[in-house]
Amino acid sequence: MGRGTELGRVRGLGSAKHGAHHWWNQRLTAASNLFLMIWFVIAIARLPGYDYATVRPWLSSAWVAVPMVLLVISVFWHFRLGLQVVIEDYGHAETRVALMFALNFFVVVTAAIAIFSILKIAFTAGMPL
Repeated sequence: MGRGTELGRVRGLGSAKHGAHHWWNQRLTAASNLFLMIWFVIAIARLPGYDYATVRPWLSSAWVAVPMVLLVISVFWHFRLGLQVVIEDYGHAETRVALMFALNFFVVVTAAIAIFSILKIAFTAGMPL
């Protein structure tokens, strides 16, 4: 007993046992976003200027580049989790797979571009412009 109604068991309805995992992932990424964004706002506020000549050496530090990459990963993962729920709940069955593919493609490509940009600045900051 305790596994839903008899009709629900026959139809295969009921929990897919993935909701709690998705919920926890959303909460964990939200918490990491909070802490990393607080770090980011404080770090940006402490900069003496916001021009390229000031930000480039700042971003080349490992103490800045690593949290920035973590922030990008966390924000984009949280974004993907949130839109996945919207697509699953409100997307038409015929387009759901295509929308999920487009979402995953967009998130991976844009996060990769952001991470590549951070790493490029971090690893080439000592080189002349």
